[in-house]
Amino acid sequence: MPLAPVPYRVSRTTRIEAAPERVFTELVDFRRWRDWSPWEGVDPDMERSYSGPKSGVGSGYAWDGDKQAGSGSMTITSAQRPSRVDLDLHFEKPFPSDNVIRFDLDPEDGGAATMVTWSMSGEHTGLMRVLGRVMSMDRLVGKDLEKGLAQLKDLIEP
Repeated sequence: MPLAPVPYRVSRTTRIEAAPERVFTELVDFRRWRDWSPWEGVDPDMERSYSGPKSGVGSGYAWDGDKQAGSGSMTITSAQRPSRVDLDLHFEKPFPSDNVIRFDLDPEDGGAATMVTWSMSGEHTGLMRVLGRVMSMDRLVGKDLEKGLAQLKDLIEP
């Protein structure tokens, strides 16, 4: 009998001194991710492709890089302006997996600032189910989410 998948969720939050609409703009256009995503600098020779509309629901992004960058794709599945963006994230390499990415944008100070929460959830299956017992997803991905939020903050704030 196969082992049952093990669910996981990792999230990080930061405050950005800008309106939610400004943050939302950076999240719904994958071409803009090159300016802040924590994974963009991993492989300078990484191949990228875009599909669907330029931004918003149905917009897609795929990458194929070295063993550190891996390969996979993302698709925006929901964009509730300016409060939430949901994506499906599929990795082919280094390990096949399907994940859900969610950005929640909560206004503060009358809309002059935004609390941004970036979360990633999914299920450990196969080899990752075993490795997940030794190394948590929070430990594997948490620092990347923190770095991405810090870079997004630096990009947006004056």
